[in-house]
Amino acid sequence: MLNNGYNNFKNDHNNKNIMDSFNRPIISLRISLTNRCNFDCIYCHHDGMLLSKSEMSPNEIYQILKIAKKFGIKKIRYSGGEPLVRDDIVEIIKKTSSLNFKDISITSNGVLLEKYGKDLIIAGLNRVNISLDTLNPDTYKFITKSKQSLDKVKNGILSVANLGLYPIKINMVVMNNINNNEVCSMFKFCRDNGLILQLIELMKSDYNNLYDKYHFNMSSLEDKFEKLADNVKIRSFMQDRKKYYIGDGEVEIVKPMDNTKFCKNCTRLRITPEGFIKPCLLKNDNLVNIVKYIRNNSSKEKLEEIFLKGINNREPYYSKDH
Repeated sequence: MLNNGYNNFKNDHNNKNIMDSFNRPIISLRISLTNRCNFDCIYCHHDGMLLSKSEMSPNEIYQILKIAKKFGIKKIRYSGGEPLVRDDIVEIIKKTSSLNFKDISITSNGVLLEKYGKDLIIAGLNRVNISLDTLNPDTYKFITKSKQSLDKVKNGILSVANLGLYPIKINMVVMNNINNNEVCSMFKFCRDNGLILQLIELMKSDYNNLYDKYHFNMSSLEDKFEKLADNVKIRSFMQDRKKYYIGDGEVEIVKPMDNTKFCKNCTRLRITPEGFIKPCLLKNDNLVNIVKYIRNNSSKEKLEEIFLKGINNREPYYSKDH
């Protein structure tokens, strides 16, 4: 049974997004391309995914994207693991771009950005988020558990910036007694290179037990930026996140997702690497297998029905009663 949002959507599919049962529009689709990664970051929560070695092919991803496009989804983001470890990543972006989505982005650790950046931009990549928690080489090794060079990441970031890719956002997870003393230096690095800084509060995770040891309360940073900012904007559809504009710099604070406002304003649907629709970041008991139907050459109508089932499985994880 298709939801009422679909009936409304059919009448004006060029202007409307499909709505879930809680009247939330589905604006973006986040596809985790792989669980593989060349890092082993201490705080990684694997994007809420169950770990699997299975990965969709570019053509299977394309079939899902065509349905997403029909249902009014405008933004596509690829994540992992590390999406750039897939040697077909440029092909995936090219296929995505052929469908004329409003925004195509990647979240990456940046190690392979210098290698693939130019080809990704030519293929149609609009923007990139880079996970970079420190500018200190020793701290970098501690956080990433990697032998990769910090300079390699910085060179990759600057190479795509010089190619005109914008915006480039730097995701910095702020951790007490690890990198909380580097916020000012990271802001300066971002400001001086035309990058946007996102400061992310460490969230609780079933994959690690770091919260009690390394959690840093972001309130002090918010107070500091509030005083320094020339302008402050509130992103109402992003959990009322605040953006602080300080001179030529821009910084945004991303707070934990354990709140009703996050769920109320959630407009994102997710796809796992092996091809399951994941209605909620924080749940894995309501997944819907869509790639199975693609591999069985199911009709377009059947694939749309399965996609709608994934949307109808969406419900707020955090509510007044949670």
